[in-house]
Amino acid sequence: MIVPESHKKLLRDDIRAFAFLATVMNDGSPQVTPVWFNWDGEYLLVNSAQGRVKDRNMRKNPNVSVAIIDPREMGCYLQIRGSVVDITTEGAWEHINQLSLKYTGHPWDGSSEQVRVIYRIKPENISVG
Repeated sequence: MIVPESHKKLLRDDIRAFAFLATVMNDGSPQVTPVWFNWDGEYLLVNSAQGRVKDRNMRKNPNVSVAIIDPREMGCYLQIRGSVVDITTEGAWEHINQLSLKYTGHPWDGSSEQVRVIYRIKPENISVG
């Protein structure tokens, strides 16, 4: 899936745009969480702690939607609908540190007792505004 050139800026590491991740609850209702993310050129990467609502939801139903709004131009957004194609703990601590540096300028200072997880989201439909 190709991101339009006009919106690739939202995926760059020097832009601190938040992603709003929508997952599906057991009863079918949507659940939305703002998350840190990065882009590897093919997949959107999100990191969370194992056991959180979004973690449980993505393990049961890999269908997700993500909206990324340009923090400098609120009318500019990128919507990605897709599926979680990989869930791994490998490299997850390094990844959350990378994301923390991107968003806060500091290494991650969350609980070291958490099991961190990376979710790779494959875009299947992209729309822009």
